[in-house]
Formats: sequence, structure tokens, C-alpha cells
Amino acid sequence: MMVRSVLIGVLAIALIGTGFWGWGQQEEKNAILLQNENNYQRAFHELSYHVDMLHDELGATLAMNSKERLSPSLAEVWRLTAQAQTDLGQLPLGMMPFSKTEEFLYKIGQYSYQNAIRDLDQDPLTDEEYKNLQKLYEQAGEVQGDIRKVQSMVLRDNLKWTDVELELASQQEPYNNSVINGFEMLDETVGGFSEVDFGAGTSEIGADDKAIAKNLKGKNVSEREAIKKAHKFMDIESSGGTEISESGEGLEYKAYTITIPDAKHGTNIVLDMTRKGGEPVWMLNERDIDEQDISLNEASEKAERFLERNGYENMQLTDSRQYDNIGVFKFAEVLDNVRVYSDSISVEVALDEGDIIGFEAFAYLEHHRDREVEEPKLTKEEAEERLNPNLEVMEYHLAVIENQLEEEVLCYEFYGVINNDTYRIFINAENGKEEQVEKLANAEPVLRQNQ
Repeated sequence: MMVRSVLIGVLAIALIGTGFWGWGQQEEKNAILLQNENNYQRAFHELSYHVDMLHDELGATLAMNSKERLSPSLAEVWRLTAQAQTDLGQLPLGMMPFSKTEEFLYKIGQYSYQNAIRDLDQDPLTDEEYKNLQKLYEQAGEVQGDIRKVQSMVLRDNLKWTDVELELASQQEPYNNSVINGFEMLDETVGGFSEVDFGAGTSEIGADDKAIAKNLKGKNVSEREAIKKAHKFMDIESSGGTEISESGEGLEYKAYTITIPDAKHGTNIVLDMTRKGGEPVWMLNERDIDEQDISLNEASEKAERFLERNGYENMQLTDSRQYDNIGVFKFAEVLDNVRVYSDSISVEVALDEGDIIGFEAFAYLEHHRDREVEEPKLTKEEAEERLNPNLEVMEYHLAVIENQLEEEVLCYEFYGVINNDTYRIFINAENGKEEQVEKLANAEPVLRQNQ
């Protein structure tokens, strides 16, 4: 009887041990799947962002009146196509034909690069080459639209890229997956593009973490102090479940990653904070967003109050965009009626409940300091003479930006229209050089009275 009891005990212990081992294996598998899913989602949203930037940069080249600015802009187009190709390569699309889109990006990159390195003073772009740029701009706009449709489906239906991977691995065509169908349509769209003569021989925001590390001030904050600061930053009462860990591996500055449970939405607020000075670097709450209930203007006011409550003074709204039911707002510091774009911060607001779901302050942490703004040497009229004569100027400001040489320069910032597109053009207020041209994706009502 005693032997029988011992055997039963041994078997029970073995059974429990096996159960724990199986649970551990399942947990490990789930963690790997979650990590893969996060990597795929990041690559996809960065792809959408880089294609947006590519379209805008191609549009900007068409509005330029300065050969000095054209080469850097074409080089930027080449960089953005390389970024978009890298993003595509990180998505699990290897088992589906996607060659036309990859070839399209490659050709845009090569065309831009060849023209960026050529001496445009001696050999300016021909009318035919400008027509090619116009055609590429229109085609990039179609690619942008198709990717946004897929992005909208992914966000609306909470689609997972790991499911896409499994569907492609099954090789059971036709595929019953919205993402796969969306990318197949994108490739068909690109395949139908009219040919562009790319010429003979033609068969990308990164933060400077060294500069951030150098610019940080104050004493190191402890983990306890960092958690307290994070709760205050998000205006959350001290709550249980907040976790903190050391981060910043590979960066020049040390930081904490703080995870605060959002019980209302069943998600987590994740925030990175520098150890020196306890400065929030970025914050994200990837919760589901319901139908829009507040206007973009109301959301911008909430973003502005969020910055004021957290001690960011003299910040002015300079750009406002809406992606599905999320408002994305960019602010720059204003000194003596001059916008300092070097000190910029982005804030995201959910348009269903109006809460802050995203924050990013890399540029602000890198550049913010006490500074004096000099008087412009050129008048506004003298600077306006340097603009493309086809630009109808709607508004202007004085602004400090960082130019291609990574030097801060005082500029006149002009908002204007060519045909149906809106552009922002910076003219150096000292020497009249065309420093930067941007095509605005859409004109939101953020333009204010001239300073």
C-alpha cells in the first residue's frame, strides 16, 4: 500500500512538472510571436511614413527655383526610396510576387541619385526630365493611396502580420487575407504605370543621440523618481502594476522604459525617459480608436494644454494632420515671434476620447537651449523675390531651421500655392538662399496670423 502511495505521489509530481514545462514553452512561443508581430507592425507603419515623405519630397522638387536645393532634395528622394525598400524587406511578403513595386522604388532611387550627383549648374534638368519627375510624383501618390488603404484596414480590423505570414506559408491560393489582397492590388497598380524614361544607365529621421546626451542637464533620477515623473507627465494617479527597466542599450544616453497599465482600455502606456534629468523622450499607447467624436481643432487644443501642463513653454502649433481617427500635431518653440523649428515636439491625440496617445521629443531634447535670435538682414520683400514666381504667397513667418550643413539659420518661412498644391519654402534671411522646400500633404487650419 505504501509503495502504491509513493508511486502515485511520484506520478503526480511528474504530471505537475510536465504541466509547468508545457506552460513555460507556450509562454515563450507567445513572446516570440508578439515580438515578431511588433517588428512587422513597426516596419509596415514606417513603410507608410517613408512613402508619404517620398511623395512630398518629389512634390517639393517640382516647386524649387534653386539648383542649389535641387540636388539635396533629389538625394533625399533617393534616401527615402532606400528606406522604403528596407521596410518592405522586413515584411513577410517573400512568398508573394511583389517585384513591380520593388522595381518601381529602385528605379525612382536610381533616377534621383544620378541626378543628385550630377552638376546641375553645368547640366540642368531638361523639360523632359521635369516631366518625368511630375509623372513619378503622380505615381508615388497612387502608391501612397494604396498603402494607406491597407494601413486603414490593418488599424480598423486589428489585423495581424503573423496571420499574413501563416496564410502565405499555407500556399493555398487564392489567399483569404485583406492585407495580402491589398498588396497584390498595389503591385497590379504599379504594373499599370505608364513608362517613365529614366535615362541611360538605369536598368530616406534619425535622432542624433550623441547630441541628446550632450544636451541633457540635471542629476540622474532613480527608478522611483522616474515612475513618479511618468505618472505626473500622463496625469495619472499612482497606480499598481507600473513596471520600469533600464533601456538605451547602444545609445549615447541612458534611459528608462516605463510601462503603465491603462485599465480603461486594456492596454499599456509605454514611455521612455532619460536617466539624466528625467526627460520624457517618447510615449505611446497603442489602444484601439473608436469613431471620431471630437474635431481636429479640439484635439489640437488638448495637445497644446498637455504641453503647457508639462512645462513646455512658448510652443506654437505649426502642423496638423489626421490619420484615420488620430490627430498628429507638431509644435515649435516661439522666441520673439520667431519659430524655432529645431525645438519641435510631436503629440498624437485620439479623436474618439481626446486623450494623448503619442508623444515624441527627440529634436527638442537635441537642440533646446537658451538662445538669442538675430535680426534678419533681408526684408520680407527682398526674400520673396527669391521665390518661384509661380508661387502665390498666402502667409509668412520668421523661423530658425537647421539647414543641410546642420547649421541653424534664420529664414523667412513662406506658405504658398502652385496649382492645387500647398508648399512651405524657407528663404535664408541673411543671404537669400533657398534653404528648404516642402510640399504639404494637406492644408489643415493651423496657419495663424503673420508674426
